[in-house]
Amino acid sequence: MKKARQVLETSRLFGGLSEEHLQEIETIAVEKRFGKGEIIFFDGDEGNGFYLVGEGSVSVYKLSPEGKEQTLHILGEGESIGAVPVFSGQSFPANARALSKSRLLFFPRGAFIDLITNRPSLTMNLLALLAARLREFTIQVENLSLKEIPARLASYMLYLSKEQGNGDTIQLNISKLQLAGLLGTGPESLSRALGSMKSRGLVEEEGGSIRLLHRAALAELAEGGKEAR
Repeated sequence: MKKARQVLETSRLFGGLSEEHLQEIETIAVEKRFGKGEIIFFDGDEGNGFYLVGEGSVSVYKLSPEGKEQTLHILGEGESIGAVPVFSGQSFPANARALSKSRLLFFPRGAFIDLITNRPSLTMNLLALLAARLREFTIQVENLSLKEIPARLASYMLYLSKEQGNGDTIQLNISKLQLAGLLGTGPESLSRALGSMKSRGLVEEEGGSIRLLHRAALAELAEGGKEAR
């Protein structure tokens, strides 16, 4: 089990900060534990702070008026949840639920705002993270509104490859059901799209990882929105 300091050091938000800053941040962190399926916060709850995933995974999602769930993010160790309301002073814009037994660090809004004042390196890390989240949302809106399912899947694979930096091999780190929700489709449609990619020699699946065999064709599929021939 990682200690709070280890979680901070390996996180996207705080990684690379000085020992002094990490020590200050650690003093305001409050450890919270959630069981599988437990709600962390609801859409509309007061944005009184944000969370950092230490162990486990969390789904951030919206519900339509008809009750249909749309996954926005699936976040794992080292990733933050609910950072935007810390600065806006508004409510949480979505729901968050633990997908597995999870341990999170919570940072109260008031204490964190006080801490980052006059600390430009920490502020720049936050701005970079929020900019990355905005880019993710832009890609997701485009995928869900304009592209067919194979194109959404190809686009997501190429995005993961860039984010993970492991060459042609990507790690899904989530279940097929969760991936289907993230792409705005059902498990059967996802399975058909992935099967088509494998039969065409575009990808190769190995356990929890996928190897991209033909990047150019995947990029064409992702860009054009239809299956490459």
